[in-house]
Amino acid sequence: MSNEWMKMGACDMGRAIEEGVIDPVELTEAFIAAIKDHPFGATIFARVTEERGRAEAKASAIRARSGLRHSILDGVPISWKDLFDSAGVVTEAGSNILAGRIPSKDAEVLRRASELGTICLGKTHLSELAFSGLGLNPVKATPPCVNDHEAVSGGSSSGAAASVAFELAAAAVGSDTGGSVRIPAAWNDLVGLKTTSGVLPLDGVVPLCPKFDTIGPLARSVEDAAALFAILNGQSQSPILAGESLKKLRFFIVDEGLEKIQEEPRKGFELAIDSLGKAGAKIGNISIPLLAKAQSLAACLYCVEAHGYWKDQIDAHPDRMFFPIRERFQAGQNYSGVEYVQAWRQVTEMRREYLALTRDVDAVLLPACLIMPPNKSRVLSDAEYHVQENLLALTNTRIGNLMEVPALTLPTGVPSTGLMILGRPRAEARLLRIGSLIERVLHQG
Repeated sequence: MSNEWMKMGACDMGRAIEEGVIDPVELTEAFIAAIKDHPFGATIFARVTEERGRAEAKASAIRARSGLRHSILDGVPISWKDLFDSAGVVTEAGSNILAGRIPSKDAEVLRRASELGTICLGKTHLSELAFSGLGLNPVKATPPCVNDHEAVSGGSSSGAAASVAFELAAAAVGSDTGGSVRIPAAWNDLVGLKTTSGVLPLDGVVPLCPKFDTIGPLARSVEDAAALFAILNGQSQSPILAGESLKKLRFFIVDEGLEKIQEEPRKGFELAIDSLGKAGAKIGNISIPLLAKAQSLAACLYCVEAHGYWKDQIDAHPDRMFFPIRERFQAGQNYSGVEYVQAWRQVTEMRREYLALTRDVDAVLLPACLIMPPNKSRVLSDAEYHVQENLLALTNTRIGNLMEVPALTLPTGVPSTGLMILGRPRAEARLLRIGSLIERVLHQG
């Protein structure tokens, strides 16, 4: 039965453990064996934490037999992006400039998840220092897309998404600075949640741009994402996903979010919007020109902060980095302090304007990604194509980070395309409720 177990959603696994149908030890062993035997196992996982996972599974099994489970995900194996510190285990954030780095304690969110019973399966590969939306990493490994093994899986939480999509983890924890949870979730037909900055603690998380860095789950359903979000928040109970009526909800589609979209993502988005309209949702269009201006400031905001944090390490070992990633970091030195401060002042004002423009709707809808996952070999060999595809991949997702709102992406039913839902700041619970309603409609469609 172990192969069937691994196809289950995380919450379904948890309920089966509660009922005594699944033993956490057997489940964990099945996942460990599957990772070792899978042709992409080593390309997805930077390392498997076998000893820790087995110890946590044994403790979970005892709690299950005693009726003392700590949460619905107690005993459920999940993966962690390799920028979350794990005590005594190498954590390199996908970069050789951190080769052999071993933290002394867990990241705060990993500590919380472990206390609430989740099983740490291992650490997954990612874009180098999390600074790419594609997931290409020739320095360490490039996990494949589940729908096209010759394509990248999306970044920077590439291995996180692949671990769930290839049934090597029940769910995963990633980070999102400009789209790093949502792009790989969309390209691998998963649910991905980008949280509001500051909602989940970044203690023990290798930073990229701390003002934009956020933490979020990747999972097979909104229910699973909600349960994992709660656990990362230190809460054993998931947000309530009932209590909304789709017919009472209003949405905006932002016109600027449809520019330069490829055929398949457009098809997925239009099918999703058509299904929502038929289900009774009220959907209108809006143009928000300030978003283009915010996007034009992104290079300054992101590159200055990233370069400011990593300059010394990069200067000490420049040859250890993949050149296009190193170049992105070093672009931060092209801007002055005055430009950086002025950019932040402008974006702060734009955030207020954006919230005012969208205050009369329940959420904003966009295609999660304008493009399909590009071919790995072409991205690696064609520098101009690499830059172009990375910017296109990040275009829509970065809106959520620049405007500082939570965002949820759902599979549309068209492979490797996602519907992104932008909510209100710190209103993740409501966003998840809306996402649950939309998910139901899309599944029916």
